[in-house]
Amino acid sequence: MSTPARRRLMRDFKRLQQDPPAGVSAAPTENNIMIWNAVIFGPHDTPFEDGTFKLTLEFTEEYPNKPPTVKFVSKMFHPNVYADGGICLDILQNRWSPTYDVAAILTSIQSLLDEPNPNSPANSLAAQLYQENRREYEKRVAAIVEQSWLNFQDEDEGEDMKKDT
Repeated sequence: MSTPARRRLMRDFKRLQQDPPAGVSAAPTENNIMIWNAVIFGPHDTPFEDGTFKLTLEFTEEYPNKPPTVKFVSKMFHPNVYADGGICLDILQNRWSPTYDVAAILTSIQSLLDEPNPNSPANSLAAQLYQENRREYEKRVAAIVEQSWLNFQDEDEGEDMKKDT
């Protein structure tokens, strides 16, 4: 069944493949165009540099008129990311526009990593440290960046094991 949402998602995917933005990638899951897996690489010259963060995007049939639900799967320590991975970002809530596509969503989240909005915190501890103790904040971020590598290695090894069996 080809609905407007599914056609739009196919266009978004094609555009991502033809003109991929720097530092982000995404693709629909194997058997459902409405659920995507994405990766955001931590921006250079930020505490998140060298991090590899996984996300999921879940679209409804109302896309692009309604934003997807976007969550970090990777552990995240950031003023605008909830404990469950949910993201407090204006374009995913009250400032959504049907002109945004998957690439725009991911690049906005990537920008948010380096430019948090501590006045609208989803994680009050991260927001407090960001404003009052930047060194401790960056230490916590460095820990999740390191953890993001380990999680990727674990999954790669898991994939290798599947191939071997």
